[in-house]
Amino acid sequence: MQGLKDKVVLITGGAGGIGAALCRRFAAEGSAVAIFDLNAEAAAKVAAELKAGGARAASYGVDITDYAAVSEAVAKAESELGPVDVLVNNAGWDYAARFIDTNPELWQKIISINLVGPLNLHHTVVKAMAERGRGRVVNVASDAGRVGSSGESVYSACKGGIISFSKTLARELARKQINVNVVCPGPTDTALFRDFAGEGASGDKLRSALEKAIPFGRLGQPGDVVGAICFLASDDAAFITGQVISVSGGLTMAG
Repeated sequence: MQGLKDKVVLITGGAGGIGAALCRRFAAEGSAVAIFDLNAEAAAKVAAELKAGGARAASYGVDITDYAAVSEAVAKAESELGPVDVLVNNAGWDYAARFIDTNPELWQKIISINLVGPLNLHHTVVKAMAERGRGRVVNVASDAGRVGSSGESVYSACKGGIISFSKTLARELARKQINVNVVCPGPTDTALFRDFAGEGASGDKLRSALEKAIPFGRLGQPGDVVGAICFLASDDAAFITGQVISVSGGLTMAG
């Protein structure tokens, strides 16, 4: 895709699943990749893999819910790789339960990771983008934030918030030539999904039901999502902002 070579791309949750697939794809496009993840060891392994393939990459163990830690990690990444051209907020976490069976402690954890974390990254990274007058932001939300999802009430609220926040930020930053867009994966075969679905017969039942419901007849794979994100980060999408794209195999066809 056009315009990704030599760009500095910061990816949260880059140590596994969709995030690791994104790191590999951006590296293949010639980008320098800053990998942010709470699991510092796993992030370092991905960075080592990318560097062994000739890419510029660095990993940072960081808790995205901690504003000071995010600010410090962003400063370090920019000193080592250069100013961030593309921010991909991919990190996320959920726990499956009916809302009436949850508690405020769980709500706070879900909100901190899925909403406050991205706000921390935006505030730290996008401010400098605005000063430079250029940048791309791609936020990974979820179709749960567009159409709802049983057992994911607070997570859905967070992802719906990210969608509306992104549209607002896209309006605020358009004059600064910063594009802000959203990709909403449907059910995707990642560690997060497996944790959500659970093990044994109940997990197999949910997987089977989803495979029947998805028109393409299968769960998404991490590689299915990365193309849409890379496109929105590229110069091919230079005139696209404030948009939401579902990558769900046709499970959701929201307008």
